[in-house]
Formats: sequence, structure tokens, C-alpha cells
Amino acid sequence: MAKNFFWFVFALFVGTAIYTGWHPGFFDFNVRLGGLKLLVMLCFAAFLGYSIYCSSRESLPATIQKMARLHWGRQIGIDLYIGLSIFLGIVFAMEGSPLAAAAWILPTLLFGNLATLLYLSIHFDAIVSRLNQVL
Repeated sequence: MAKNFFWFVFALFVGTAIYTGWHPGFFDFNVRLGGLKLLVMLCFAAFLGYSIYCSSRESLPATIQKMARLHWGRQIGIDLYIGLSIFLGIVFAMEGSPLAAAAWILPTLLFGNLATLLYLSIHFDAIVSRLNQVL
């Protein structure tokens, strides 16, 4: 039951993120780095599918408890959250609004790289544009 609630909350998050981040070129792959944009979206879909599969096979809390007892398990967790913190810094730089950036904090900490891939999928064109300005 808790698994279903987790995925229901994630579905609400995805729907809200896509609705608020929707733009006419969302599925336009004839843009600079369009192949990479497609790859990011496919990675999100594949990782989501695999995550749902894994949640049907094992308990996430039980797995985290097992991993937390192992040195490498703790290292992997620390590594994950360092990477997610860096990603949240990028979101803050991209959004320009602390409120918009704050909206991604909890989902990123709960859903990890599923949130990262979703954000990259939705905002790919803006990120590439911003990088072109900087570089």
C-alpha cells in the first residue's frame, strides 16, 4: 500500500512539473542537441520503469536499512545526496526564483535522480540555451 502511495505522489509531482514547465518545444527534437534531449527523456522513462519494477520486487526501506550497515552503502548514499545537492544548485541558478527552486527540493530528496532526469527533460532547451550564453 505504501508503494502505491509513493508512486501516486510521484505521478502527481510529474504531472505538476510537466504542467508548469510545459512549452511549445517540449517534444521538439529538431533543436541543438536534440538527440541528447531525446536520450535524457528516454533515460527518464527507462529509469522510471526500472524503479517501478524494483519497487514491486523489494522493499525500499528494508534495502536502505541493509545498505546503511555497509561502508559502501553509506558511501553510495552520501555520493547520491552530494550529487543531488549540486543538482539543486543548478535548479536554483536556472529558475531565478527561490520559490520555484524550492519546489524541487523535497521531490529531489525523495525521488533522487528520477527528479533530476525529469527536470532535465522538461528544461533541456533552457539549460542548453543558458550554457551557450555562458560558454
